[in-house]
Amino acid sequence: MTSLPPLLWEEEPLLQALTATADELGQPTYLVGGWVRDWLLTGERGRSLDVVTVGHPTRFAERLAQRLGTTLAAEYRRFYVAVVHWQDYEVEVVAPRKESYSPDSRNPEVAPATLEEDFLRRDFTINALYVALHSAQKGELIDPFHGIRDLAHKIIRTPTDPVRTFTDDPLRMLRAVRFAVRLGFTLESETYAAIRSQASRLAIVSPERIVEEFHKILLSPDPVRGLQMLFDTGLLAQFLPEVAALAGTETQQGYSHKDNFAHTLKVLEQLLAQRPDANLWLRWAALLHDIGKPFTKRFDPQVGWTFHLHEEVGAKKVKEIFRRLRLPLDERLRYVQKLVRLHGRPIALAQEGVTDSAIRRLIVEAGEDLQDLILLCRSDVTTRNLRRRARFLQNFDRVMQRVWEVRERDRLAAFQPPIRGDLIMQTYNLPPGPLVGQIKEAIRQAILEGIIPNDFDAAYAYMQQIAPAILAGQPIPQELRQNPEHEKGEGNKVGSPHK
Repeated sequence: MTSLPPLLWEEEPLLQALTATADELGQPTYLVGGWVRDWLLTGERGRSLDVVTVGHPTRFAERLAQRLGTTLAAEYRRFYVAVVHWQDYEVEVVAPRKESYSPDSRNPEVAPATLEEDFLRRDFTINALYVALHSAQKGELIDPFHGIRDLAHKIIRTPTDPVRTFTDDPLRMLRAVRFAVRLGFTLESETYAAIRSQASRLAIVSPERIVEEFHKILLSPDPVRGLQMLFDTGLLAQFLPEVAALAGTETQQGYSHKDNFAHTLKVLEQLLAQRPDANLWLRWAALLHDIGKPFTKRFDPQVGWTFHLHEEVGAKKVKEIFRRLRLPLDERLRYVQKLVRLHGRPIALAQEGVTDSAIRRLIVEAGEDLQDLILLCRSDVTTRNLRRRARFLQNFDRVMQRVWEVRERDRLAAFQPPIRGDLIMQTYNLPPGPLVGQIKEAIRQAILEGIIPNDFDAAYAYMQQIAPAILAGQPIPQELRQNPEHEKGEGNKVGSPHK
């Protein structure tokens, strides 16, 4: 056993309260898990504490809460757990226990146990470090599986047989990857091999629990390494097969396409290099931006490999993934879909020629997410040829300059057609219905095509010109569907970009 400095207790009123409660009840009590691990690694003193008490956990938690001037927050008798909240701390008090699992469930049967048996149920050696809180042993560190050594060598290892550990609780495989990327550790060889052999067991874990761990990996300091580890171990294919399917190349008649999984990781890496604090859903968009490619891959002997419409297919796949993983089907889904659907648009503009109408459509469709779209598009240029990369980014910058010019000139920052539906109904004595929508959409398209400027007077005058035809069920006259100036900027080539 090793003793920790008494200064730890002198500076932590909560630890003093835990010691006093343990002594009052005569229950040997230990601090264990992440708090101990992180304090030993970095000196960080977390706000979430796991406490094992050899005795009744609820009685201990109630006395602790009383001492702290609070009340018991929760009790889970089946699992021998009680929870106390105090200030911004959460203390989970548990009795020593042992767990047994059935083959088709990760929900354990829990029974009281000795402290030694409690050691055996821990997930990793670095989380099986116990610090005594009761006065008789206060500050003594119990390290039954050489967790201190593994901390020093930066290794993730299970306390017992890793195959049994991951068979019992498959979520621990994701936790192993999460700890590795969060702490900068490596997986010990037997632990790594066991994850590869047991990856399919992840199927019994609920999507919510998988996503909880995956989000911690995606938001970690090194999500690219985490995704590579998930792929290499076979875990990624269990819950994101669409992303795993991006891996690999194929060659026909001398034409090869790139490894789109490696490309995706590079896109995420470049995105985070530009915006290290990128939010979770922008990271999701980078991860999923090319998932339509395996479904649209075709070989054309004249041009090689093509992935036509992969953006549209990918956007539809995003919704399937969100449904399957029970991710939110709200504005966060729509945000990711939007970026996936539009991520090829700016590059296509550079390739095909920049028209004002095409730029207006991009600005309006991207809306308030235009900056994020631009960031994703720049990150999507991953060619390793430095000259080509510089040329492509320069072309891209010129397109973006046009975007900003048109955006400001045509007041499209938060585009809404200047003619509202209620005005159309009032003007033509119409009830709500498709005719109102057709008139409003025709005005919207006229603004985007540059036929009329984005202001009320012009839009109202245009409405008076087109409404009679729409109300009569006739097409809008051709002369009202053309830009009289033919958009002076139309057709200006700026080069051909390449990802």
